[in-house]
Amino acid sequence: MSKYSARLKSRVVQDYLSGERGGYGEVGRQHGVGQGTVRKWVAAWRAHGEAAFKKKYSFYDGPFKLKVLQFMHTKALSCRETAAIFDIRNPSAINVWKRRYDSGGMQALEPRPRGRSAKQPKSSAPAVSSKSDEARTKEELLKELNYLRMENAYLKKLDALIRSESPSAAQKAQVVAGLRHEFALDGLLKVAGLARSTFYYQCKASRKADKHAQLKARIRSVFEQHKGRYGYRRITHAVRHLGTVVNHKTVQRLMHLMKLKSLVRPKKFQAFRGTVGRVAPNVLQRQFDAAGPNQKWVTDITEFRVGERKLYLSPVLDLYNGEIIAYETATRPAFAMVANMIKKAFRRLEVDDRPLVHSDQGWHYQMGAYQALLSQRALTQSMSRKGNCHDNATMESFFGTLKSEFFYPNRFESIEALQAGIRRYMHYYNHHRIKLKLKGLSPVMYRTQPLAA
Repeated sequence: MSKYSARLKSRVVQDYLSGERGGYGEVGRQHGVGQGTVRKWVAAWRAHGEAAFKKKYSFYDGPFKLKVLQFMHTKALSCRETAAIFDIRNPSAINVWKRRYDSGGMQALEPRPRGRSAKQPKSSAPAVSSKSDEARTKEELLKELNYLRMENAYLKKLDALIRSESPSAAQKAQVVAGLRHEFALDGLLKVAGLARSTFYYQCKASRKADKHAQLKARIRSVFEQHKGRYGYRRITHAVRHLGTVVNHKTVQRLMHLMKLKSLVRPKKFQAFRGTVGRVAPNVLQRQFDAAGPNQKWVTDITEFRVGERKLYLSPVLDLYNGEIIAYETATRPAFAMVANMIKKAFRRLEVDDRPLVHSDQGWHYQMGAYQALLSQRALTQSMSRKGNCHDNATMESFFGTLKSEFFYPNRFESIEALQAGIRRYMHYYNHHRIKLKLKGLSPVMYRTQPLAA
């Protein structure tokens, strides 16, 4: 039985759509449900109306699951958004389908038969005789004992070699080679499940020098230099800058072998309080590119928590090269923080510069004082649509990068330590962190590069 009734879901959606009760979080608190749940119900209602809340028992076949995954990939949607469009009540099921498809292809998406399988998996061990030990010959008992000894020795060696993932053929061959002086090779290969040709191939391959040894060292050096913030694409560019020509697929494979995985991201502070001033139209319209500096700016506010205290960050990002041209931090999300930030950004403007300034509908940006600051410089204001983070996706992406690369991997004892760290990261982000869309250059390097003749 559903935890929430269809009537409650409809009431929550209507309260949110009316705009009088606040955003997702505020409506959720009023009804005792989570912000993510409210977001899911609203998306489902927009896609399917009242039918989205009626009880439903669904059976999904393989082609339908593949269609859902292809749609999600093509449209770059989240599992929650995709589930709302296809009226799938459990968004996490889509994640399960994706993992199965990535590992087993289309066949893995087909529904699995219920009940216990009739066939039992075959064992490589010799069949245990149904005779009693007294009725078996000495040769049979010795053969079984020797096999068990081999199996025990093999598993001990293998467990010492690798304890997490399933062992590779090379690791199995390494264990077999180490036990050859104690047991017959035929028996060891049977225990390991290795073909004789595979064993000899792996032995020969292990004696060869690692042709990627120097490249691995460079990859690890770049990875550690940037504290795990670079994935294989950025590391590929960094290695090329060092003078080594390498394909990104090779870097990806070697990073997987070395178990080097870049950092990932969660999010985010909201400053929406409804309409408290004038809401500007969405002039930017998701055109997140600019032909030159100081043509399009985006801004927003994010929140950090250190113990019981909070720190707020308000930056301005230039869409030409993704550079953070100004920022301000404060322990309270007061208007003075935003005002100081935009005044710092104004210092970067030439006399004739008139950038478009885009933000969400946070109360800071609806205030007359903020809009007056923009008017003094004859700048055009633009705002995202209500509750639509995709309209300011570049700023949201920067916050995700900042937190996944800097905030989450580190431990901060005080707000002051966090502020000092943010200053260091902002300099690193602008001057040293390369972007693939900037031809492998950092934002400042891209802005200051000499123009082509």
